[in-house]
Amino acid sequence: MKVKSLFIIIGSCLVQYCFAQPVQYLKPQPQLLNTIKKNFADAARQYKAIGANFQPGQFPRSYDPAAGKLITSNSGWWCSGFYAGTLLNLYEQEHDPALLTEANRSMDSLAKEQYNTHTHDLGFMMYCSFGNAYRLDPKPGYRQILLNSAKSLASRFNPKTGCIKSWDSKPSDFLVIIDNMMNLELLFWATKETGDSTFYKIAVTHANTTMKNHYRADYSSYHVVNYNAQTGEVLQRKTAQGYADESAWVRGQTWGLYGFTVMYRETKDKRYLQQAQHIAGFILNNPNLPPNKIPYWDFNAPNIPNALRDASAGAIMASALLELCRYTDKREAISYFNAAQTILRTLSSPEYLAVPGANGGFILMHSVGHFPQKSEIDVPLTYADYYFVEAMKRYQQFSDK
Repeated sequence: MKVKSLFIIIGSCLVQYCFAQPVQYLKPQPQLLNTIKKNFADAARQYKAIGANFQPGQFPRSYDPAAGKLITSNSGWWCSGFYAGTLLNLYEQEHDPALLTEANRSMDSLAKEQYNTHTHDLGFMMYCSFGNAYRLDPKPGYRQILLNSAKSLASRFNPKTGCIKSWDSKPSDFLVIIDNMMNLELLFWATKETGDSTFYKIAVTHANTTMKNHYRADYSSYHVVNYNAQTGEVLQRKTAQGYADESAWVRGQTWGLYGFTVMYRETKDKRYLQQAQHIAGFILNNPNLPPNKIPYWDFNAPNIPNALRDASAGAIMASALLELCRYTDKREAISYFNAAQTILRTLSSPEYLAVPGANGGFILMHSVGHFPQKSEIDVPLTYADYYFVEAMKRYQQFSDK
């Protein structure tokens, strides 16, 4: 599974996000572009250092600053693909062969998850890794792994509920989380590659059901909806990783923003564009969104303004807004672009960006994983890094150069 350098160079010119042409009224700031260039170089140094700190078959997950210890997972953990994806995106920028070598090594250990039918996270795991690899080097081996992954993901779809099952639980539960919107991109890719509309129809049905049952009147989202698997009836709505069932867990809001933006890109159905715009409005107009646009871990956390911020949600939001702004009218586009720009400036500041050699090799500090379970609190996380790198790439694509 070796990505060829020639294809990496070619692939860097053939960006898959449909972002080739700049939007004339959205002008990136030269100073921030220079900062991003430095960020990529520093991030490459950081990620070259991470690989020396864990064993084959392990995947970096987080870092415990107090203990000075890297936290790892196995390949089945939902974040296992972000590491290779970040390495590949950094290699695309820096052309450092050490990054490529480590990405290939990580994907060798990850490949077996293509047959994992017990998780909805195959989009995260396989599309963020092998999807980037295939984008840069469209070789048959990567394609087959992605197709097998899409089939495994599709196997979790239940036509009665109209959803892909997220978490396996007791037989009477059919749990679906808002995060699952992020895994639909893999299914759209599979239809485009094969012509088999089954994947497309599953993605659209899942999104429609999510739009109907996950969202409140103000376009905030519950985290979890539990369905009756036999009838499709909604049994329960809750927010497992947020402050309370009726609160707006912030990373869930950004998963939805990103996911419905992708839905519009892949279908051109205006309902999805409107949904993404409504979600963006809820987030950006929320009175509890700080001026620097890095959100608190939950918009309804009881100790705001002393609540922890979630850099991962900020990074996801920035990346989503930098795509959404290309699909909207000028006024909204400028608003989205400026918000993303503010996030990137903030995440590039010493408050959030680790200096090379620190933070266990991770790029960003101060993310929140699962606050109620006291898991991954105020630490670096692989997906924060992945979406920060992706957002910086997308910002660069607005340059006329």
